[in-house]
Amino acid sequence: MWRVGRVLTWRLAGRLYSSNPPKPSSSSSSQSNYPLRPQAEKQRRRKERERAILSSQRSTAEGDSVKWSEKQRVEYTAQTPPGTKKDTSLPFPSSYSPDYVESSWYQWWEKEGLFSPEHHEKLSHAVDKTFSLCIPPPNVTGTLHLGHALTVAVEDALVRWRRMQGHRVLWVPGCDHAGIATQTVVERMLLREEGKRRQDFTREEFLQEVWKWKNKKGEEIYDQLRRLGASLDWSRACFTMDPGFSRAVTEAFVRLCDSGLIYRSEGLVNWSCALESAISDIEVDSKELTGPTMLPVPGYEHEVEFGTMLSFAYPVEGHDGEVVVSTTRPETMLGDMAVAVHPDDPRYQDVHGKQCQHPFTNRLLPIITDTMVDMELGTGAVKVTPAHDHTDFLLSQRHSLPRLTVIGGDGRMTPLCGHWLEGVKRFDARQIVLDALAERKLLRGKKDHVMTLPICSRSGDIIEPLLKKQWFVRCNEMAKKAIQAVEDGQLQIIPHFYTKTWKNWLSNISDWCISRQLWWGHQIPAYRVKLPDSTDKQEEQWVWGRSEDEARQRAAVKCGLKPEDISLTQDPDVLDTWFSSALFPFAMLGWPQQTSDLQCFYPNSVLETGSDLIFFWVARMVMLGTELTSQLPFKKVLLHSLVRDKYGRKMSKSLGNVIDPLDVIHGVSLERLQEKVKVGNLEPREQVVAMEAQRKDFPKGIPQCGTDALRFALCSHKMQGEDISLSISQVLSCRHFCNKMWQTLRFTLGVLGDSTTPVGSLEETTPLNSMDRWVCSRLYSTIVQCEKSFEAYELHTVTSALYSFWVHCLCDVYLECVKPVLVHTDTEHSGRSRQVASSVLYHCVSVSLALLSPFMPFLTEELWQRLQPFRPGAAAQTSLCLQPYPCSSQLTHWHFPDEERDFLLVQEVVRVARSLRAQCGMTKEKTAMWAVCSPSQAQILLHFASAVWTLSRISNLHIYCPQGGEGVLSTPPPAGSLVGVVDHTCQLHLHVQSGMRVSKQIAELTQRRVKLVPKLEELLCRVQSPHYLTKVPAHVRQQMDSKMSALQQELKNVEDQLKVLQGLQTTE
Repeated sequence: MWRVGRVLTWRLAGRLYSSNPPKPSSSSSSQSNYPLRPQAEKQRRRKERERAILSSQRSTAEGDSVKWSEKQRVEYTAQTPPGTKKDTSLPFPSSYSPDYVESSWYQWWEKEGLFSPEHHEKLSHAVDKTFSLCIPPPNVTGTLHLGHALTVAVEDALVRWRRMQGHRVLWVPGCDHAGIATQTVVERMLLREEGKRRQDFTREEFLQEVWKWKNKKGEEIYDQLRRLGASLDWSRACFTMDPGFSRAVTEAFVRLCDSGLIYRSEGLVNWSCALESAISDIEVDSKELTGPTMLPVPGYEHEVEFGTMLSFAYPVEGHDGEVVVSTTRPETMLGDMAVAVHPDDPRYQDVHGKQCQHPFTNRLLPIITDTMVDMELGTGAVKVTPAHDHTDFLLSQRHSLPRLTVIGGDGRMTPLCGHWLEGVKRFDARQIVLDALAERKLLRGKKDHVMTLPICSRSGDIIEPLLKKQWFVRCNEMAKKAIQAVEDGQLQIIPHFYTKTWKNWLSNISDWCISRQLWWGHQIPAYRVKLPDSTDKQEEQWVWGRSEDEARQRAAVKCGLKPEDISLTQDPDVLDTWFSSALFPFAMLGWPQQTSDLQCFYPNSVLETGSDLIFFWVARMVMLGTELTSQLPFKKVLLHSLVRDKYGRKMSKSLGNVIDPLDVIHGVSLERLQEKVKVGNLEPREQVVAMEAQRKDFPKGIPQCGTDALRFALCSHKMQGEDISLSISQVLSCRHFCNKMWQTLRFTLGVLGDSTTPVGSLEETTPLNSMDRWVCSRLYSTIVQCEKSFEAYELHTVTSALYSFWVHCLCDVYLECVKPVLVHTDTEHSGRSRQVASSVLYHCVSVSLALLSPFMPFLTEELWQRLQPFRPGAAAQTSLCLQPYPCSSQLTHWHFPDEERDFLLVQEVVRVARSLRAQCGMTKEKTAMWAVCSPSQAQILLHFASAVWTLSRISNLHIYCPQGGEGVLSTPPPAGSLVGVVDHTCQLHLHVQSGMRVSKQIAELTQRRVKLVPKLEELLCRVQSPHYLTKVPAHVRQQMDSKMSALQQELKNVEDQLKVLQGLQTTE
């Protein structure tokens, strides 16, 4: 239904009411309390984003365009029948290729039933715990986009994690029939391909066409989910129009009717004249207008003008004066039933209780007083059209005004308007009415007007509020229970700040219109009763039932007649899609039957979905689930944020900036991207903006990134509370991480293949030297971090910890330090050291693959299987996805906190040493360095001496302690050395000798200083400007200060190094 923000904004644009009306009555549409950003501000931001896209100047922001080169594609060519395990004994390709890695694994997982909860009994590490959830069922209107991919990546990570922990896991796939959206798409297709409209078919014939569409699109969606690696139990796949699900929908409707929670009433709904149906809030878009705007409207040859306010006068009966009212919809004045003013407005004190005469119908309109009227807006007098405006409908209830429908469901004026307007389309009638008012000299003016126009997202039509008899759900009591569940802690919403939004919306909820004038959907199981002697003028009588026979029996009891004497006609309308979607958590498990699945997996453990569905879906699931099952449908609600493009725009088909996840996985050309925009239903300007954004962002198209890289990139964003601005360059960097993992395995397999000693078990492997202990302890700490963050649903922290360990600890540090031990077979390193290092490397890699498996299922499975020939003992399971998830309690013997703490100093020393080498232009040559430090620091550097030498690329590290210290030199570093500061007690000294290209370094540093000075002066000029503190936001000032401080420090370092080098040059 129509959100209150949209209703009131449009209302105020066309009328002059206060922005704080009383709570709507039970018969009005369901509304929400989203605060709206001021319209001018929203419009300004949108135009800024468009200008940024259309600007010919290249942006310097990150990701301006994705820089990449085509990688060689390696394909898996072995003859592997679908469902057969992949052959990992083949030669290991030299580089990572998604095509090779992702081949065959999913079919094998699925055929083996690894995603079924029944497989739980075969796990040696099984625990008596259950984890269940449903996938938010995507609509069968098209294909998945990156928003869906985010949902899949997050949910599958949680599902695979719990499965590896030994839980009995059920993740149910499904699709939603999406009544209005699917019917619209199919109607367009039939019109385009066959030249036929829906009305050219019988209802049954049309539904057959929709089922054909569903079967095709449903399979495409399921194929996308498989390609994304989603470990769903396909044997339980659920569609909201399946026979079993339809029975659940009927049962829910009947029970809610029986309990009085569903009722039939006349109320205002948001109506699409193009679709000839009521539509829900989520299907209404808001278009902001800053003034007169010509817009295309379905069914009209020419564009229609919006964004103007028109004023006209109503003569006061028996009085010389007139009352001037303003409106953006003059065609509705044929349905005016009153004029309202504020009781305290001094301008209208004399006309209280009087009447105005309608110029076209001669109907007398009472002048009523109501505090809802805003005296400060316009003339302070407003026209009241109860049958075509939500706020006016409330006024009609308060003042017992009649309601006159002057616009029909087809968008044409009704016979009540008179012959001169009957059958005229509403926006054509607008000009006719204005001409008639001008002819009677009642038109008082026209001016530009800022307004928000509600538009049907499915048809592009302008929404028309219409008075209809519909079925409604009483929400008030159910909403109170939903609020209480959160307040009592029975239902947890993550992130927590949404609990306030939850309470505010549910506290102001209105009753929910569930009737839709469609053919595709669940036909409402309610029947109009016709008695033998009844007439059309008699009040309607309705019954409901699980079947027509049951409804007939109910009618017979209700009317005291024999069943055969009663005629029933089923309501042709269907139920709102959100009604059936709200039943998904339990209907997917067989409800209302008490199935074993329902008993085992209900309530669900968690509901994970986008934050934009908290009201339309989550709240309704909680309300109906609690009412129909006497239990909350899930214990936790995990909400992720929206995926936006790099310009901050929500990814939307209407903007043409949606990205198909398969295009990221497989790669796509710019030409193909532009073709997709051209076939979309975009306005000309939107198409230009969309295509220009693509040309800027993807000049060579989108590179092939692979499923694992996409999933890892999506889960690397903080999902709770912050919108996700995903760039393809981030996904590409994750592909580079995949290649890093691949090359690490190549090295590891080479080491293991050359070893004559088998790898020791994890329990038996005890690290010997300082670097072995450090990397083992880092792995232990990484597992602890993963455990904490998974439990808190902070997946971005998990991925960050895993990336950091693999790249910065395992590859950048440990492998660099132990390569001499592992690769060289001379007598310098003992066989025992080599054996322990090989075992440590094997287990670090193997355990890390298990940790990464929930995020990168294809790559980790491929690499883990390659390690199995070297595994000490038999694997617990044939697939990594069923291996026990690493647990810190099993690795306590690898925890060396002192080593981790001490190595932080080593890392800083290495960083400063490399910086000094770079300043001197040293690339290959190794020189000695001096460390001037405290005795405690000296002991740490001695303990990790080998690592310091290797990582710093120096020949020797001389340690000098001014306070003295055991095992250290007493000779200070030579004078005239370059100095690098590690901390307040530790400095590094690099003695610059002659012949080390001093002149070249002086020239380079001088050039660097030349570039730094103007940058610093420019920043200083901006910071010292008169209005800097008042006009520049605080966060921007903070960024500027940090940047200026960094430049000042860099300039100081450059000048200090120049002094040393120039002194050295003089002595030469």
